[in-house]
Amino acid sequence: MQENPSHFAPVFVPEQVGQAFRTAVAEACRYLGQTAPNPAVGCALLDAEGEVLSVAAHHKAGALHAERLALEQAKQAGVFDRVRTAVVTLEPCNHTGRTRPCTEALLASPVKTVWIGCADPNPTVAGGGAARLVEAGISVHWLEESTNGAALFALCKALLAPFACKMTEGRPWITVKQAVNSAGTMVPPEGQTTFTSPESLKFAHVLRRATDGVVTGTGTVMADNPAFTVRHVPDYADRRRLLVVCGQKAHTPEDWLAERQKQFDVLFCRSCADLPALLAKTDALWVLVEAGPTLLAALKELNLWDDWLTIRQNAAGVDHYTVSTRHDVTPLALFPEWARCTQEQACFPE
Repeated sequence: MQENPSHFAPVFVPEQVGQAFRTAVAEACRYLGQTAPNPAVGCALLDAEGEVLSVAAHHKAGALHAERLALEQAKQAGVFDRVRTAVVTLEPCNHTGRTRPCTEALLASPVKTVWIGCADPNPTVAGGGAARLVEAGISVHWLEESTNGAALFALCKALLAPFACKMTEGRPWITVKQAVNSAGTMVPPEGQTTFTSPESLKFAHVLRRATDGVVTGTGTVMADNPAFTVRHVPDYADRRRLLVVCGQKAHTPEDWLAERQKQFDVLFCRSCADLPALLAKTDALWVLVEAGPTLLAALKELNLWDDWLTIRQNAAGVDHYTVSTRHDVTPLALFPEWARCTQEQACFPE
C-alpha cells in the first residue's frame, strides 16, 4: 500500500470496535455478487460507549454507499445524535461518482472517530478519503497499523480482494471450482450430473450467487448442458450475470445459447490467452470457473487463476475441501465452509 500521510501511530483495537468490524463484514457479505462494478463494503456506527447503533452495506451500484445508508438508518431510528464512531471496511470515498462523497456525510454527522479496514486500492484516490477526514479534525485509525487487528484486517482484505484485483490487475478475481472423486476424475457416475454431497452442491451455488459471472468451455456445454443459474439458495431478484464460454460459438447448441442469453450476458473467448482482456472490458469483479479438465489445464498453464477450490470426495462419500491460492488472501475465507478448507498450496507472486 502506498505511503499515506494520514496514517497514525499504531493503536489498540477495542473489543467493541473489533466486533463492529465483524458485523460490518457480515452485512457486506449479504450483497456479494450484486455490487459490481463497486466493491462490497460494510459500515457500523457506534455510540460513545461502543454500542452498535446502525449497520449497513452497499447494496448495488447507484444505491447509497454503506456509510450514507448507515447514517440514514440511524436518523430513521432516532439515534443519529448518539453516533460517535464509524467503522468502515473500506476507506470512505472523497470523490463524486453516482453518489456524493461519503466523507461529506461523515463530516455532517456527530462522528468523531473513524476506523478503516482497508485503504482504497484505486491508486488515483487511495488515502484521499482518510486525509480529508483528518484535515477536518476527525480521529482516523487503520486496522493495518493496529497492534491487535491482523485478523480483522485480513477479513476486510478478503472482502475487498475482488475489487482490489480489478483495480490493480485490470481483471476480475478468478476462482476455479473443481470437483473430483476419490480416483481423481471429474466424471460423475453414469446417470448422475454430480457426485458431491448436498452440502457441497449448496456451497457451489452460494459461490455462484456471490460472484459476478461464470467462465466455462464449449466441452462442458456439450457434455452437460449446464444452466449455470443459482439454485439451492435464494438469488438476487433480476440479477443478470456474465457468462464467458471459451471456444467457438459454432460449437454450442443454438437452443442452449438462446436460453442462457435470457439470464446472462454471454461472451465467447476463442483463446484462454485473450481471457484477461475480455474480462477487463466487463463490470465483473469476481468470476467462477466451472469447466472440464481441458480448460482447467489451460488456465493452470497460463497461471490465470487466483484461488483454486477442489472438492474431493473420498471412497466413503465424504467431501473434503482444499484451496490453493496465489495471494495472501482469498474471498473464500468469508464463507463458513472456509473452516473445512485446508490450504494445499500457496504461490505468492513476487
